[in-house]
Amino acid sequence: MDLEKSVHNSIDNLKEKAFELNDYIYNNPELAHKEFLAYQKYMELLKNEGIPVEGNFLGLATSFKATINEDENSDIKIGILAEYDALPEIGHACGHSANGALSFLAAIGLYKNKKNLKGNIYLIGTPGEEYNGSKTDMANSGMFDDFSYVIMIHVLDMNLPSAKFLALDAYDFEFFGRTSHASASPWNGKNAVNGMTLFIHALDMMRQQLKDGTRIHGIIKKGGLAANIIPDYASCQYWFRYKKKDYLEEVVKMVRDAANGCAQATQTSVKITPATNALAELKPTPHTDIVIEQIYEELGANIDKNMIMTLGSSDIGNLSYRCPAFHPLISVSDIPVAAHTREFAACMQTEKAKWAIVKGSKIISSLIIRSLNDKSIIENMKKDFN
Repeated sequence: MDLEKSVHNSIDNLKEKAFELNDYIYNNPELAHKEFLAYQKYMELLKNEGIPVEGNFLGLATSFKATINEDENSDIKIGILAEYDALPEIGHACGHSANGALSFLAAIGLYKNKKNLKGNIYLIGTPGEEYNGSKTDMANSGMFDDFSYVIMIHVLDMNLPSAKFLALDAYDFEFFGRTSHASASPWNGKNAVNGMTLFIHALDMMRQQLKDGTRIHGIIKKGGLAANIIPDYASCQYWFRYKKKDYLEEVVKMVRDAANGCAQATQTSVKITPATNALAELKPTPHTDIVIEQIYEELGANIDKNMIMTLGSSDIGNLSYRCPAFHPLISVSDIPVAAHTREFAACMQTEKAKWAIVKGSKIISSLIIRSLNDKSIIENMKKDFN
């Protein structure tokens, strides 16, 4: 029996452990960087399999690094990434309970066959994807600079060999003024809400001059305490996205100029601070997409070639500027279901989710085995990366 089939057989034999992990994390949803129960469960299950695992990896309280295989004769380093944070109120409506479970299953399937493996392979827990994603901190640390590539598969309502993500910058804008009685002595006041309102209108007018595909969306966080008091404080948060981080930097400069101009026009002041880590777009990987698509088709996970992925952002984009990074999609629903909804969260408890966990883990393991045996795959990854 060849190695790929042997690993797939191991995955079939071990799948109940991944289902257990998915169910546990689904039923115990935890927000970004507070995934203590999920972290403990991963650590427990990995240790039970005899897999060496380092906790609190890189000083992150809910991150880990498990060593699936080490090969001192190889300079190939591969990271399998696991996510496990949830969303406020709606739990695992981005599917991270299943994402992480399929990465875990791929890892333990490979570990059971480690005597026949080449290369250095790790399972890395990457908490907090939904807010201030830890992959940005990991990327900035330089730890992935010598990795051959990293991979994870995200559940959605379609099968695609790669995802597309937008670069993102997000900021809090705080406007400061001076209180006064709104009727008796309004001339003594400096209206912070006026500064913020003018800024919001400026953003709306700016949209016409921005490149197609630019996204601007935000909320008002605070806008005064009482109608008879001129507010001395107002704040809003806005997120900015585009398909390339270089142009997004130009957009952010325009936004900063607008905020400062609106503060000056209303005789207020403004403080601008990052609301979350900046995210880069995911670099394209056309050569490896062909290989991944072939694996999908061979395993009966047919690619939805007519589907269009709606564009969000993810911290894996930052990793893709450090080493080749892959983020295919696998379906947990036979009908369209939008992510970040209660309906999508419920999909994590279906038979289709179990199918996705098993298929996804086999896809990851197949790519890893083929890339270890065929040097051209990693060489083409490097071509796309550079």
